[in-house]
Amino acid sequence: MSVCRDSEHFRGLAAEWGELYRRCRAVTPFQAHAWLYSWWRSYGVPGRLRVVLVRGGADGRLVAAAPLWRVPGPLPVLAPLGGRITDYCDVLVDDAYPEALPALAGALADLARTAVVDLREVRPGGAAGGLHACWRGPRRRLRDSTCLELPAVPVDGLVDRLPSSRGQRVRAKLRKLDREGVEQRAVPAAEVPQALRRLLDLHRRQWAGRGVTAEHLTDRFAEHLTRAVGTMAATDEARVTEFRLGGDLVAVDLTLLSPRLSGGYLYGADPVLRSLKLDVTALLLRNGARINAGSGRTTMSLLRGDEPHKHHWRPEAVPNQRLLLARRRTAPVLWLLAAHARTRRWAADRLRDRAWARRLRRGGHGTAT
Repeated sequence: MSVCRDSEHFRGLAAEWGELYRRCRAVTPFQAHAWLYSWWRSYGVPGRLRVVLVRGGADGRLVAAAPLWRVPGPLPVLAPLGGRITDYCDVLVDDAYPEALPALAGALADLARTAVVDLREVRPGGAAGGLHACWRGPRRRLRDSTCLELPAVPVDGLVDRLPSSRGQRVRAKLRKLDREGVEQRAVPAAEVPQALRRLLDLHRRQWAGRGVTAEHLTDRFAEHLTRAVGTMAATDEARVTEFRLGGDLVAVDLTLLSPRLSGGYLYGADPVLRSLKLDVTALLLRNGARINAGSGRTTMSLLRGDEPHKHHWRPEAVPNQRLLLARRRTAPVLWLLAAHARTRRWAADRLRDRAWARRLRRGGHGTAT
């Protein structure tokens, strides 16, 4: 076991991290080295990197990793790299190496003597769930954000899941997109940085005067996204698609990819599409279904965000988990974090049915849009 605390060392792990990533059944695109390293460059604090590495076998290959950092603040907490702009966090564990998970738990137990390990946004079935199960010290499992998921099937299959009247309306919207002549183009990896700049510009125009995730408008987010996705597109871990109408660019979509899951992370759409009554969600979901065709993926995630337009497609609401791990001396911090989380959840539940809160959510904006 070792702990990577140096940014250059972390950068140099790209090749073997990629090999481990491909041996992990439960990974999402957000565990890709390019995403995590780029996030650290844009959002990390020097001296606080704590990437736990476990090696095994005769060749000493990387068999488990926990991409963490020590979060600034009054409480001693180790959190996953990726922060609030990352929809799924997890550790990586080699499926073919059964000793990897308990070895990683032992390595994290050493760090947990001085800080609570706070694993946010763990997707059900993630490797961190097994880590929590074999943890020998104080631990808590809490509910975290909810993601919306659809099966990775052709768009006709998505429409067939809908009630007949709604399905007919969706088919009419898809035919209108074709009738109006909306064309799509998969952006080559070499052109992705320029396409992402166009995406962010359209995203800004799309949400002008409405609720928008403020971080999406910052320079550091643009730098992170361009750096991460530029690398991920070259290894088919990301796909950028442009849509044109009459030769004019009207939308750009970014989809992140792992072996079993695709996630519609961010898009930008010209407000002209609304004025023409062209359904952007139908456009994006049809594109997502095309990307998944023949890939072996089973899940098309709409990621976080509870916008009404997503529910029109009857997705499954899948709550992420928050896993807290501690040792006896750091248990009071764990209890404090758990109590704070439960209080926030209680307050959110009390507000959920208030009329003004429902109006706020309808005008809100989540990570995946």
